[in-house]
Amino acid sequence: MDSSYEFYTTSKEAWNAMLESCRQAVKSIDMEQYIFADDEIGRKFLEIFRRKAGEGVRVRLLMDAAGSYGFYKSSIPPELTKLGIELRFFNIISPWRIRNFFSWFFRNHRKTLIVDDNIGFTGGVGIGDYMKNWRDTSGKIGGEIVKEMSESFLEMWNLSNDKNLSSRLRKWRALKKHKNFITNAPYFKKRFLHKALIRAINCAEESILITNPYFVPDHHLTKILRRAALRKVDVQIILPDKIDVLLLATASHASFFDLLKRGVRIFKYQPEVLHAKTLVIDDAWATYGSFNFDNRSFYYNYEANLVSEDLASIQALKRHFQEDLKHCREITLSEWRKRPLLQKIIELLVSPIRGIL
Repeated sequence: MDSSYEFYTTSKEAWNAMLESCRQAVKSIDMEQYIFADDEIGRKFLEIFRRKAGEGVRVRLLMDAAGSYGFYKSSIPPELTKLGIELRFFNIISPWRIRNFFSWFFRNHRKTLIVDDNIGFTGGVGIGDYMKNWRDTSGKIGGEIVKEMSESFLEMWNLSNDKNLSSRLRKWRALKKHKNFITNAPYFKKRFLHKALIRAINCAEESILITNPYFVPDHHLTKILRRAALRKVDVQIILPDKIDVLLLATASHASFFDLLKRGVRIFKYQPEVLHAKTLVIDDAWATYGSFNFDNRSFYYNYEANLVSEDLASIQALKRHFQEDLKHCREITLSEWRKRPLLQKIIELLVSPIRGIL
């Protein structure tokens, strides 16, 4: 595989690299984002997009209508369109679509940037000032994988603008499975990334290193991780010390006892918000991108991760994990047994429904 990687471990580092690549664009800029805010960092990107469009560079922006709702409702999109920037919002939420309320859950959670079809960025990084100091993982990619990213972006670009149901269904069925830039869609036969993650965990022989901000495994995934630990695989999971959604925090905690008593080690990251989404298995396989270990990513969202067997990139992600461990507090089984009774009761009530959160 002829590709190159460069990693960034905070949102700010990733933004700087992305902005610089956009400044150098001579042919095209394609951005796909779940969260794009009209704030200082968002305006820096928009300033470059406007300038590049004026220079004749094709600029296409695909934003999720829910994640980027403030931007969607602002006066900026019409102004960008007048400048020749192509802008689409994925799965618009509108009262006239109340009959299709369930489809509102199908969000485009992917985060990619492709410049001149030869430089790609992907990871967990959104565009919003409040994320500036978050511990996140994003990668700059060159080589053959960028072609897969471009093809995948075009699939979502075409899907986002199709109002005809039968036509959309044909495009859903036609979503491709790529080799290294692996996607997930809310359709049974298109959950490529979900299947790849489960297969990799099942095949692990030595170690499974998970970093994820929203870890709410359903009972099936919990069982797979327990089995890995029982066959003496070193399973370690780094999670944020604080989760901004209380129900998700409780649902995450509901799986801890089952995992800890089977030997899975769980760590809480202390310094700042943890938003990185990485998985490293056996020093032989790794992935990073937009995918959370919860059912929204498994079954409802459009997601995308880069999957690699490149030794240098795998070792880099493993070093990130080991460095993060220095800033973590381990949750032990003896400590977890002593948690307050009320917390145990709430977890017990949430446990049966954590598979749908």
